Amino acid sequence: MKRNIGMRILAALVVVGVLGYAGGSSPAGALAGNVTLAGGVPGASAGRDLSPAASLPTATPIKHFVVLYQENASYDHYFGTYPNALNPPGEPAFTARGNTPAANGLTPQLLTNNPNTTNPVRLDRSQALTCSQVHNYLPEQQAENAGAMDKFVQFAQGKAGNARQYCPNGIVMGYYDGNTVTALWNYAQHFAMSDNAFNTVFGPSTPGALSLIAANTAGTSCGPKASVFNPPATCSATTAPPTTGGTGTTFRDTDPYYDDCSAGGTTDKSNAAAMTGPTIGDALNAAKITWGWFNGGFADCTGKHPLLAVDRLQGIDPATDTMTFGDYSPHHEPFQYFASTANPHHLPPSSPNMIGQTDQANHQYDLSAFWTAADAGNLPAISFLKAPGYQDGHPANSDPLDEQQYLVNTINHLMSLPSWKSTTIIIGWDDSDGWYDHVRGSIVNHSNTPLDFGCGTTTDGPGARCGYGPRLPYVVISPYAKDNFVDHTLIDQTSTTRFIEDNWLGGQRLSASSFDNKAGSIMGMFDFSHPSGRRLLLEPMTGTPWPDQQAFEVSFTSSTPGQGMVYFGSGPGCLGLVEVATRDSGAGTTNHHVLVQGNDLPGTVGDNGIVPGTTYWYEVVTSTRSGTEIDNNRGKCYSVAIPAT
Repeated sequence: MKRNIGMRILAALVVVGVLGYAGGSSPAGALAGNVTLAGGVPGASAGRDLSPAASLPTATPIKHFVVLYQENASYDHYFGTYPNALNPPGEPAFTARGNTPAANGLTPQLLTNNPNTTNPVRLDRSQALTCSQVHNYLPEQQAENAGAMDKFVQFAQGKAGNARQYCPNGIVMGYYDGNTVTALWNYAQHFAMSDNAFNTVFGPSTPGALSLIAANTAGTSCGPKASVFNPPATCSATTAPPTTGGTGTTFRDTDPYYDDCSAGGTTDKSNAAAMTGPTIGDALNAAKITWGWFNGGFADCTGKHPLLAVDRLQGIDPATDTMTFGDYSPHHEPFQYFASTANPHHLPPSSPNMIGQTDQANHQYDLSAFWTAADAGNLPAISFLKAPGYQDGHPANSDPLDEQQYLVNTINHLMSLPSWKSTTIIIGWDDSDGWYDHVRGSIVNHSNTPLDFGCGTTTDGPGARCGYGPRLPYVVISPYAKDNFVDHTLIDQTSTTRFIEDNWLGGQRLSASSFDNKAGSIMGMFDFSHPSGRRLLLEPMTGTPWPDQQAFEVSFTSSTPGQGMVYFGSGPGCLGLVEVATRDSGAGTTNHHVLVQGNDLPGTVGDNGIVPGTTYWYEVVTSTRSGTEIDNNRGKCYSVAIPAT
């Protein structure tokens, strides 16, 4: 965007954090630049992956495994009509590639003559903020009705929590298409997805999170009867629970015992739960493999955010929106249930170099620590990422549009790192939220307790572990992922666990009764003989591919919300600022992600693209609602060196 640079009011702010890569060089005394490049990486990060994980022996070429664990969506809710989108005017369009394979979605019969009392209904982008559905252990079984899949309205229909949530009768049958979950559909077009992935067991977030990291929901040593089947005891703040031999099963959300931010804090543990048994973290520690769980809001569990994308859609200023949601939810952090892997006081790592290794943080971190490690070339072998609450996709406190911005910004950044060539990203979900899905999962583990419905006449192992539960989306993004591929292999949440075990741990399983013994393999979604090295950079707000895949993103944080802007100069020192980039997916907030394309750069050559081997000089600025432009770096000048190839 061309613009004449006039007088600017420069109120000094400090760039207090980074999201993208701190690349390139800067004048003496300047803060480091902060750039994520598509189709290349900044000069300071170019070269080999030098992290400890890169030298670890693995069964496949994958050295870094990043799990983005999202909240509450059934497969049909996000992919029911894939790859066919309605494409109404004014919404991001989606057109499938001609060779897109068939997926097990909603047929014309299911859309127009569904066995439920309401037919499935398309949800529009304008209806991104909905109520949450009923998604507890028993109601989800009742909704599936022993495979008839016809009682969702009676047992899973949600209720509105406030007037802004879209929640008509029958919304439980709702689904989005490629005009709303556009990024996910585009990732599926260029990488691999499964249409046969399931919750390991029925129920909400806590069982789904425990399944991912322990492959089991049994082994509870204390907890409330409302959330734990056959609890040995109620937890106490004065008596530590046993760390072995738990006989209960956690089937419902309840906060973890080993977390100061849980409900009741440090003085009342009566509604908390503690788990025993091995986790994937214990196995990785024993093998000296770097890993971590990185959670939004972990450093400040009182932090809150409004729904930024929904606010922009509805014409609401995020800076004045009083509807905010907590960044950190203790019951979404599964390692905090186990004494061996918990970080009760939320201590930070002892140093950036220790991220992924054992120290006072005990592998439990704030989400920002992930980027500290990744941008320093210290990406762990296994990383579990949990978005802050407003971006985790959970209906009522999040939405598909805010979720999309988090996913795209995260994936764009990972694709810019030198470690990308040996990285796999899994986008998985912890539960279905109760949303309608037409496919019944195979019951591989029966349970016949008062909490169960239609799950067999016997109980396999500990009770209240009926599974598989509802069908979920599952996307694999990697240079080694098959292109535009839909896998039909039966998998579940513990299939992610199994890949870690197979790739790094020689195929060992966590225990004789853990679900990773039953889990199907995700290996069919890879082609390790033909790595493509491909990236797909998307627009965070629309989910569509960047028009210029050689574009780059400048990310910075300001202490005043507004429109992020990047001014480019014609030479070193940012002299002669003549061009400005204004495409900020974080507009109205303090976290800015400004897309820079060729025509945002100085000179006529820049209008035709980004020139390899060129250094560009820039300043970052925030424009407030009043039109005042605030210099975020006290006049400092940054630079980014575009790789020659």
